[in-house]
Amino acid sequence: QVQLVESGGGLVQAGGSLNVSCVASGNIFHINDMRWYRQAPGRQRELVATITSGGTPTYEFSGQGRFTISRDNVENAVYLMMNSLKPEDTGVYYCNADVRAWNSAYMGYWGQGTQVTVSS
Repeated sequence: QVQLVESGGGLVQAGGSLNVSCVASGNIFHINDMRWYRQAPGRQRELVATITSGGTPTYEFSGQGRFTISRDNVENAVYLMMNSLKPEDTGVYYCNADVRAWNSAYMGYWGQGTQVTVSS
């Protein structure tokens, strides 16, 4: 079984910073792209950023320039460093990864989500 375990969410004041983490574990042969999504209350889940296995990032939302995605392939981890946070950044942040298990093809896996709340 492959699991993504997230941590680092919480409450932060506007203008502050927060670093959320996600670690993959289990029956892992290789991980390709890793991603961060977020879902604000009453809105659909949106892609925030993607990082390839080689470390190339792509940012998909208006907050790009404030957020930085990174990964550690030894730890099977992906991080999202969020700076200059705004109240509209509030939401549940999810990590996602394309993982090939030892006995299967690549499949998408999701973390459980971690709540990020930015106060005014």
